[in-house]
Amino acid sequence: MSRYYIVTGAAGMIGSNLVAGLNARGITNIIAVDNLTKGDKFRNLVDCQIADYMDKHDFRDALNAGAFDGAVEAILHQGACSNTMEHNGQYMMDNNFRYTVEVLDFCIAQKVPMLYASSAATYGASSTFREEPEFEGPLNVYGYSKVLFDRVLRSRWNELTAQVVGFRYFNVYGPREEHKAGAGSSVAFNAFHQFRKEGKVKLFVGCDGYPDGGQLRDFIYVEDVVRANLFFLENPDKSGIFNLGTGKAQSFNDVAVAVVNAFREHAAQPVLTLPQMVAEGLIEYVAFPDVLKGKYQSFTQADISRLRAAGYTAPFNDVATGVGEYCKKLMGRL
Repeated sequence: MSRYYIVTGAAGMIGSNLVAGLNARGITNIIAVDNLTKGDKFRNLVDCQIADYMDKHDFRDALNAGAFDGAVEAILHQGACSNTMEHNGQYMMDNNFRYTVEVLDFCIAQKVPMLYASSAATYGASSTFREEPEFEGPLNVYGYSKVLFDRVLRSRWNELTAQVVGFRYFNVYGPREEHKAGAGSSVAFNAFHQFRKEGKVKLFVGCDGYPDGGQLRDFIYVEDVVRANLFFLENPDKSGIFNLGTGKAQSFNDVAVAVVNAFREHAAQPVLTLPQMVAEGLIEYVAFPDVLKGKYQSFTQADISRLRAAGYTAPFNDVATGVGEYCKKLMGRL
């Protein structure tokens, strides 16, 4: 009987990149699980090899009914609603929290490794981003759905029968996120398309003591995320909840500069500095929206000491490198 790798959220950005990463290692016995109500997401899987596709609801029913007993090699559980502006708490808690508990129950019973997506949203407005309960304080129900599962996992740690790894993703950007265009897509993606359409990138004015466009986030390229996931998958003796960011906060200005200069290099124009871009109107600062006040993280920076202590030593792309490479891939699709 074949044993499958199951990737939930497989048509999403991280999930589809994980499927591609598994394929690159010769793994094709993959069951891709997602909700394709938003059908455009299928494009993320077109160049991937999978054994089967299942709707999320059918998968949950089958998992709980025992249909996968004895048939799973590992589950990479990326399936979740990641829209931080989603206010339907009932949906969020079922889709993000309860679903993940069901996967955990299965993995414990079947002695199957589980790698799952947590989030830096668990930290909320904290200025310390270390994987400890005292630094957790989510600002929205999305963050709460993630931190609640992490807490449940900690309380059940002695029940584990196989590897369980939770990744607190910071600000992930990269290929295969086109379906998220809008509020759910990355700063890099939005800046790219805004510059292409309007000839400028718009950033928020300063807030929380930060200058215009100077709010800081830990931006991580999705290829680095895939590399870390596969490292743990290949080292099943390592478990835990780990921050997955670069460990270095960079500004929104840095992202905008990388995007604008990618366009300029593509057009054989000289690169510019941030002050030059502002002076030429290539970067513009706009009012901070009321809807985000009190719900906005002006600073995130992963403490990756626990990740490094677990033996993960690979370097991470900085914004200039990662965003520059991403822009070239986006341009290749124009």
